[in-house]
Amino acid sequence: MNTFTLKGTFLDTPAPDTLRVREGYLLCENGLCAGFSETAPAGVEVLDYTGKIITPGLVDLHLHAPQYSYCGTAMDLELLDWLQQYTYPEEAHYADPAYARLGYSYFVRDLKNSATTRACIFATLHTDATLELMHQLRGAGLSAFVGKLGMDRNSPDSYREPSAAAGLAETRRWLDTCRAENTLHAGPVRPMITPRFTPSTSDEYMRGLGELAREYNVPAQSHLSENPGEIAWVAELCPGTKFYGESYSRYGLFGGGVPTVMAHCIYSPDDEAALMKQNRVMIAHCPTSNENVIAGIAPAAHYLRGGWRVGLGSDVAGGQTLDLFTVMATAVQVSKLRWRYIDQSEKPLTMVEALYMATVGGGDFWADFGEKVGLFEDGYAFDALVLDDDPLKNMRAFSAAERLERYAYLGKGKLTAKFAAGEKLL
Repeated sequence: MNTFTLKGTFLDTPAPDTLRVREGYLLCENGLCAGFSETAPAGVEVLDYTGKIITPGLVDLHLHAPQYSYCGTAMDLELLDWLQQYTYPEEAHYADPAYARLGYSYFVRDLKNSATTRACIFATLHTDATLELMHQLRGAGLSAFVGKLGMDRNSPDSYREPSAAAGLAETRRWLDTCRAENTLHAGPVRPMITPRFTPSTSDEYMRGLGELAREYNVPAQSHLSENPGEIAWVAELCPGTKFYGESYSRYGLFGGGVPTVMAHCIYSPDDEAALMKQNRVMIAHCPTSNENVIAGIAPAAHYLRGGWRVGLGSDVAGGQTLDLFTVMATAVQVSKLRWRYIDQSEKPLTMVEALYMATVGGGDFWADFGEKVGLFEDGYAFDALVLDDDPLKNMRAFSAAERLERYAYLGKGKLTAKFAAGEKLL
């Protein structure tokens, strides 16, 4: 399906405070948007979704694929206890190829059936299981950056690499396999250097990962300033650093020459935030997870309006759902609590801003690799969602903006069709 036209009510966000609503036809050619018109182009197949709202595909900047199996449980624990009691034991099972294959099949099935068209994904420390996840994502038609984790300290013996040298050797084997499969820099699913977070990754390992990121020219991702206990722990482990972000930046894993996604950034001090902006680090705001693991409320509105690069993440299984429309609604809700209880100079997010973060905001990470994502404009990836809000209808008439808001908040709509780079996935 290389050339076709969608008909419907199109919603996208050219700016954070601007919702553009257009009725008409959007042309797809070779996986890219190739023109919007009020009349159907001649000689081109029309997929008619009259009455349906159509948004760009959503971008999930942060989630953990192997945690999907216990999603929705252990929501009474704080982050560090949650990791020790649930996360590490489950992720250790992915050393078993059969377990990994089955576990990832459920995750990929449900991600394909969700509103997500692109994602940045944490796997486990197991090379072969990480490759299995990448193969399954590719087969499902999704676009993703996937990370084999780097972990050589402060986790159970059953889920820790024996040394930094051993972990770096496995990371190199993984990257070399991606190169041999021609997926290092090409194709929809590519590798991403991933130290789990500073407490689990030694200085030697972190240094080596930074060197590999530059040698292989691949991006990076990790966690940053999510939890007060975590931040205090990093200060103990890295006494020479001024702030958490320096534990990454001193090894070249904090933007600049290595495109980087950092999840959470709830408690980033001014100097850390300034370095994120300077280095164009992408912030993954994960409001559902931040609620569930009692982390806090990130200043997402401040980041968005202040010129930082920011998108949304489901952070499954800290977050309870892959549904980024739910994450959008939660982002708006928790920003109201932040405004009320923490910072009344920071007005709450709007639903338009939440849609922007879920599309253009997160999609901007792909711009670092020459791709345009998140708008219905010529040359942008043809990532699109056809939303059926008929189950929400009543005697009231709603604007397109209100229909989007209801779809996100009420959770009773249906995903009628899904396109990723011009391919119809649903």
